[in-house]
Order: sequence, then structure tokens, then C-alpha cells
Amino acid sequence: MNSAWLEAALISLTSVGAAIIALLIVWLVIGRKNVQGLEPAHPDGLEETVFLFDNEELVDATPSARRLLEATPISVSDWARLSSFVAPRFSEFRARMATLAEHGQIEMTENAETPGPERMRMIAEDVGGFARITLIDPGTEGRGVRVDSLSQRALEDELEMMRSTLDRSPILVWRSDTAGTVTWANRAYLLRTDAFEEGGEGFTWPLPSLFDLPAEGEADGGPVRAKLTKDDEGARWYDCESFAVPGGAIHFALPADATVRAEGALRDFVQTLTKIFADLTTGLAIFDRNRQLQLFNPALIDLLQLGPDFLTGRPTLYAFLDRLRETRMMPEPKDYRSWRIQMTELEQAAASGFHSETWNLPNGQTYRVTGRPHADGAVAFLFEDISAEISLTRRFRGEIEMGQDVLDALPDAVVVFHPSGELALSNAAYARLWGLEPETTLGRITLSDAISQWEAQADPSALWSRLHAVAREFGRPEALSETVSLRNGARIICSLQSLPSGAVLVRFVPTAPGDVAKPARKTMALLDQG
Repeated sequence: MNSAWLEAALISLTSVGAAIIALLIVWLVIGRKNVQGLEPAHPDGLEETVFLFDNEELVDATPSARRLLEATPISVSDWARLSSFVAPRFSEFRARMATLAEHGQIEMTENAETPGPERMRMIAEDVGGFARITLIDPGTEGRGVRVDSLSQRALEDELEMMRSTLDRSPILVWRSDTAGTVTWANRAYLLRTDAFEEGGEGFTWPLPSLFDLPAEGEADGGPVRAKLTKDDEGARWYDCESFAVPGGAIHFALPADATVRAEGALRDFVQTLTKIFADLTTGLAIFDRNRQLQLFNPALIDLLQLGPDFLTGRPTLYAFLDRLRETRMMPEPKDYRSWRIQMTELEQAAASGFHSETWNLPNGQTYRVTGRPHADGAVAFLFEDISAEISLTRRFRGEIEMGQDVLDALPDAVVVFHPSGELALSNAAYARLWGLEPETTLGRITLSDAISQWEAQADPSALWSRLHAVAREFGRPEALSETVSLRNGARIICSLQSLPSGAVLVRFVPTAPGDVAKPARKTMALLDQG
């Protein structure tokens, strides 16, 4: 009986042990296999980007939210940092956040113009007087994202390089949305505003707009000159240019102070020249390389009697000359063909170099026309009324001719030498006495040369050595008078005296009537034989 009980107990224990061993084997085989096939667990999703604000003071934020603030350019407050990131992407952010307490919850979707495959969402909630702001990126919502550390570092290095490059650029660069609100700006732009100071804690938001540029579509596509005035620096000028980008425009403002100063100096110079041209009595007409009138002065209207309407119409050179021919303000041409040839030659001569000619007009006036080439193929013509000058010259020439006639009527031989010693003038009696032609020697015969000519036709005399001494010391001539005999037998009285102008007058007076004419014929005969 006991043995049977012991046998049953042993069988039970053996069965239980076998079952336990079987379970252990199953666990070791099946369970171990399953454990080796598991991958490390991932979280069901990324942590949310949530901010908690008390008015504009940050109370709390998730780690991802803090990283977002740290990546945002420095500003005076966390609220300004968040605004600088959110406001460009959500156009109604500031206006709708002002009504958060009234509505309790606000949900907004990112602007359609913002670049990116999917649009971000923002949920703002009023939680016991605090503002709880959640940013949701649909591209990563509900799943984890693997980021290669080297790729991330390359992107961050490139971003830092671009930021430092733009911050050190002297050009003002900023972006604006479709409403014209500034959404981003570089350091040069911020330094020109009151929202940022070098070495300060940051800038305020929203950023002020420095320039009043034409709205999109109204600009002509070229640079716009804009002035920026600050009390401590005065006016600064910039050349602004804008380019359309998705969601707004990007603007560049290049400093133009040097250009403005140069333009002002040029404008002042042109105004000065204009005043000078206006006061000139000489008519000025400048034609460009296409021979179209570009500049003229009032004297041109008065001299050529051309209407201002005609000149302001910028006629061509040939239309200008045609009008002069029609109004008889140029020499009367023999025929139109020869006139055209003459005007073509005038234009070519003026374009290739200095050219001047005199126009004797039918009305008795005399004009001097001068042509000069200018830069870039332009040509300038000067019209000067020289009627008074010509009249005065003619009068002086008449007086000189009359004085010469008076000298020629004198029976005495007279010759005058300049203070420099050159022969200035002589009369007909002098030419007959010595058999000379003064017209061929004026300005070339000196007193010393003339004394040698006289001495060759006269007997030896102490007079000639005295005259040579006078020629050597022309600055101090002495008055003298002495009678000499010519080789043909005639006797003349030679007298020398200085004139108030420094010139020297030499006169030869025959001692007997007919003595001068008689030896003159003999002298001419001797010269002809020689």
C-alpha cells in the first residue's frame, strides 16, 4: 500500500518535472528566438514644440521649443524671437494673438506662399491667463526622423557662413511679405534702424520699414534712388532694387552717397557752364555723333535769327544749315549742289580737327564760323560776329595805306627801323635812291644790313662806322647828320634820329634838286649789270 502510494507520488513528481522541463525547453527555443528578432523601440512620435507665455515673458517651453529660440537671431526678448520666426509664416499672427483671451483658442495655417512641401500649423490656447502656443510640422508629425550628424553639421556650417556673410555686407538687404511688412533683414539694415544697436542685446519686433519703395508691379524694373535721414548723421542716399520671390520680395539697397555727390558736382558744373554760355556773345551749337543738335546758347538765337522752337526741336546739322540758307544767314550759294558739297566739307573738316572760315553775309555782316571736334564723335560750331572787327581792320588798313601814300609823296628818302633793329617801313624815294624793293625785305632787313647796302654805293666816310656803332648798340642811338657822296657823284645829307617808340628814323636829303633821281637810275643800271 505504501509502495503503491510512493510509486504514485514518484510518477506525479516525474510528470510535473517533465512538464516544467518541457516548458523551459519551449521558452528557450521559441522565446529566445523572438527576443533576438526585436529592434530597439522608438517613441511613437517627436516631442511637441510648445511655448508657455505670460504676456510676453516665457514661462516654460519644451526642449525642441527652446532649441528653436536658440536658432532664431538674437532679439531683446523670447517673445520677439518667436515673433521673428512665426510672423513671416503666419501673416495674421499679431492681429489674431491680440484676440486670444476673447476666443480662448486660435488655430492658424502657414501662408500658402511660404516655400516648403507642407504647411505648418499653429495652435494658441488661453490656459488660465497663460498663452500656450504649439507649432506642428506636418512633415514630422507622428513619426521620428533620423538625421545624419555630418549632414546636419554641414547644413549648420553653411547656414552660419551665409548669416555671417550677410551680416558683414555693407549692402542693406531685407525681405518683405505681400503686404510690404519687413519679415527679415541683415545686420546692415538693422543698424540703420532704431530697433537695433551694435553691441546691444538684440532688436525689437516688428522691424521698421526704412524705405518707401513702389509697390510690386509699379516699379519700372530699375534701381530706385531713396534718401534716408537720421538726426545724428544727416541724409544718406541708396540705390534700391527689388526682386519678387515666393511670398513677397527681397530688396537690396546699395550706398549711393558718392554717386549723389558726383551727380551734384556735375550738375553744378553744368549749371556754371550754362551761365557762362548764356553770357557769351559767341553763338554755340553742339551736335552729337548722329549730328543732332544737343546744346545751344541764347547768343546763337540772336546771331542767326533762328526761333527757339526750331532749336529746341533738336534739328540735324543739315536741317540747321538748310534753315540758315533759307534765312540768308550764310553766304549766298551759287547752286544747291555746290552748297551741299561745301557743307559736307565743312562738317568733315570740323569733325577731323580745327576748322575756321569767314562768312560774308548778304546783309553786310561778317561771321567767323569755327568747328571743333568733341568727345564721342560730337562736333561744336562757334558763330562769331566779326563785322566790327573787320570794319576796324579795314579802317586801320586804310589809315596805314594813307600814311604810306604820304610818305611816298615826300621828296626825301625815309626809312624806319623797329626797336628790334628790323626794317619797319620806307617810302618810294628811298627805293629810288638805293634801288631796293622794301616790300620784299620787310621784317628781314636789319639796320646793320641796310648800312652795308648804303656803304657799298657810297664813297668811304666816317659816317658808316658811326652808323655801324649805332646798329651794335641799338638801344641807345645818337642823333647825327652828315653829308656823304655816292659813287655816281650825287651828294646827300644822311640824318639819324630816335623816335619816342624806340624806333630809329633815317632820312636821306639830296643837296641839289635832281641828285636823287639821277643816281637812282644809274644805281638801277649798275644793279641790272651786276
